[in-house]
Amino acid sequence: MAQQVTYRRVLLKLSGEALKGEQEYGINTKVIEKLALQLKKVVSLGTQLALVVGGGNIFRGINVEQSSSLDRVTGDYMGMMATVINGLALQNVLEHNGVPARIQAALEMGELVQPFVLAKTRKYLNKGKVVIFVAGTGNPYFSTDTAAALRASEINADIILKATKVKGVYSDDPVKNKNAVFYPELTYPEVLEKRLRVMDSTAVSLCMDNKIPIMVFNMFNDENIKNAICGKNIGTIIRG
Repeated sequence: MAQQVTYRRVLLKLSGEALKGEQEYGINTKVIEKLALQLKKVVSLGTQLALVVGGGNIFRGINVEQSSSLDRVTGDYMGMMATVINGLALQNVLEHNGVPARIQAALEMGELVQPFVLAKTRKYLNKGKVVIFVAGTGNPYFSTDTAAALRASEINADIILKATKVKGVYSDDPVKNKNAVFYPELTYPEVLEKRLRVMDSTAVSLCMDNKIPIMVFNMFNDENIKNAICGKNIGTIIRG
């Protein structure tokens, strides 16, 4: 019996750090290959899927210190370039596994990848192609979380799925604090008031304004992405 899909159009936010696996930096091909197989299952169920990928496994512009001779704006653009590298890797592995994928960048990049054009995005999604958004919003000082909220709003996504290394949202870092409290459900105002590290405040506010729920879950369970689009309680849901 075919599984019932709860969410028909989904934006999946992937951090660059998640792609490095247990490595200190870079791209772990085994992680991406396992991810591609999960996404293939999702697409086979008829869900239209878009991805926003970070670049923290390669370079995080926000980590550029004020004392450094490298300024924040340049660092952020370098971070955007890192997302392109991750996007190219994801596209290649997806297509190798029989999943058609297209990359769209927030910056003009000539022949390397396509620029973001909403009409093309919708056309690709309607044809069952995975769309990978890279280069964030194309502007410094904005995170890939904000890019995810922006693109989800533009494509009228039913939900944002934020893939992490832990079960969902906690009161503190559960890796460092064993007494951290897990939250199965939260509202947007609660996330903002408690200053929970789910997504930055700009991204959360944008989701709140456009009534886009956010589900935070552990991406390393092989069935979790599929379970999420089928409406199962696998992590933390943020809405209302």
